[in-house]
Amino acid sequence: MDLGGNVNTPTTRLLTLLNVSALKSRKRIRDEDSPAPEKLNKRKTVKLAEDITLDPGPILHDRTNNDADDEVVGGNEENDDVDSRDITSPYEQHYGPNTELVSDASRSSVDQRRWTSSREKVGKLPTVFSLRNEDITPPSKKLAKKTAIPERLRGPFQARQSKQSSDQRQVQDDLLSILSAHLDLYNPALSLEDHRSVRDVIALHALDHITKKRRRVLKNNERLAHAKAASVSPPEDVQDQGFTRPSVLVLLPFRSSALAWLDALITHTPSPAYQIENHSRFLSEYALPPDAIDKLAVAEPGTYPRDHVETFKGNVDDNFRVGIKLTRKSVKLFADFYGCDIILASPLGLRMSIEKEKNADFLSSIEILVIDQMNALAMQNWEHVQYVLSNMNNLPKDSHDADFSRIKPWYLDGYSAYLRQSIFLSPFETPELRALFNTTLKNTAGKVRVDKIWPAIQVPESIDQTFVPFDCANPKDEPEKRFAYFTTQLLPRVLKSAVQSVNTVIFIPSSFDFIRVHNYFRKQSSLSFAVLSEYSTNQDISRARETFFSGKKAFLLVSERFHFYRRYKIRGIRNLIFYGPPEHAQFFSEFLSFPFLDDGVEASDVLSKVIYSKYDKFRLERIVGTKGVKGLLEGLL
Repeated sequence: MDLGGNVNTPTTRLLTLLNVSALKSRKRIRDEDSPAPEKLNKRKTVKLAEDITLDPGPILHDRTNNDADDEVVGGNEENDDVDSRDITSPYEQHYGPNTELVSDASRSSVDQRRWTSSREKVGKLPTVFSLRNEDITPPSKKLAKKTAIPERLRGPFQARQSKQSSDQRQVQDDLLSILSAHLDLYNPALSLEDHRSVRDVIALHALDHITKKRRRVLKNNERLAHAKAASVSPPEDVQDQGFTRPSVLVLLPFRSSALAWLDALITHTPSPAYQIENHSRFLSEYALPPDAIDKLAVAEPGTYPRDHVETFKGNVDDNFRVGIKLTRKSVKLFADFYGCDIILASPLGLRMSIEKEKNADFLSSIEILVIDQMNALAMQNWEHVQYVLSNMNNLPKDSHDADFSRIKPWYLDGYSAYLRQSIFLSPFETPELRALFNTTLKNTAGKVRVDKIWPAIQVPESIDQTFVPFDCANPKDEPEKRFAYFTTQLLPRVLKSAVQSVNTVIFIPSSFDFIRVHNYFRKQSSLSFAVLSEYSTNQDISRARETFFSGKKAFLLVSERFHFYRRYKIRGIRNLIFYGPPEHAQFFSEFLSFPFLDDGVEASDVLSKVIYSKYDKFRLERIVGTKGVKGLLEGLL
């Protein structure tokens, strides 16, 4: 085979990995056969876990385990009604070693984006837009209606469901039908009311996945042990693992989010059947200190917007990563990444770990990816999310003592990205999220997107609102066109008006646009303005609010990130210019209500202008509603 000198092909990298692994293995054998004299009296230790193989070499998933109880969550396989080795089960059809989902035809179909689309109504869920691989999935095939979950996991879940309303139970069951079909799920319409129950269902699905995966490993270990005891040839169909153990990754914005996800996981593993190890340490690092007062959590309802409270209550540190290992009797927190099953992390925390270790091998075998609160992650640094995704499901740089005879063929072929299930959750949609869904996800089983009919947002009545369009034929030119329209047409008209050139807030959604407009204002010596950005100190904020309210500054530049993190009420507003529609539709409503914080202000005293292009469709839709946005975009498309 001619590799053409390309050392970066999957085949070349895999061969290199195998050679390195073989050299390490031979070195271990030489060291054991010829021990150094000074170590002759040293007691030899052999790592033994529940797994036994024909070869004394290490087993990939168990090389870090020394626990006698290290079996899969879910209990005894013989006592459950789910057989992880049933080749007709959805799990085996998707993740089995001989799955048909990574054929040349199916991969080519995904790469060329040949999808069969349909719209379905799945129970109580809003309309589901389904994309199926046209080369392997008949268009008429519906989503799974039943799920096979081990009784030990299903029991506690159904007990909690019995206390919920019928609608809540139906939504959870509907989601399980999608997740159990191993389809990618993108829900950009997740409400605050449903967030907890959705998180609970996804946590159950992740545990179910780990259960079935580990049971297959244990069953194959048993088959190999029996073959060795009977002195017969070992079975060859024992490919049941990836390069590394972690198979579930949950990306989150804050430590408080990780705490909520841990709570969701352990509700499915209740005591006394399970022990949560290092739970006190986790609480000390991921919750607030016992003597700390969370002003958001203790405030009277209505003091702060509910979405702000739910996002920022608790520990909001955004640099964290923790491994969770699941065994028959315990949930072990702070497990080593190469010995854990689930990773809870922020994109920043993972990026720092990858850059420090100079590899992302622990992400090479992720089979379920969950990204929660994507709106908050976008407000942090979207590049961190893209960086993590670019380092997933790649061939590892080191063997990590892998037993290559147990690795599934599609891992060795570099096709694991075509089988990874991705679950994206957000309260609303952005172009970045849609692009991620459309272009990045490669799951050959298919993907679904939850659609929502957005109502128009409620704003104070009788305010003079003007939506001002500008033409733009190419999204790459949109920032330039917007800036040109603002500086050459809209702003000059505002400055000519004695009323509109004072008490005016300019709200700017994009941080890049904010910097650009800020620099423009700084160069205009005649413009009197103050600034509120995410980098403003408390002193800066107090000074800007006071000078604007008193009229010493005519304009106030406000970034959306500032309002997302701080959520201050601003007084003294009479005119509002939205450089673009806010990503968070409630911000539009809030800013239109701020003028009425001052006594004696009538609706006729307030003027609002919104600059938009056809590329602002998602944001406009959340403000004027799904029906209203059609009229605004008419003539621009």
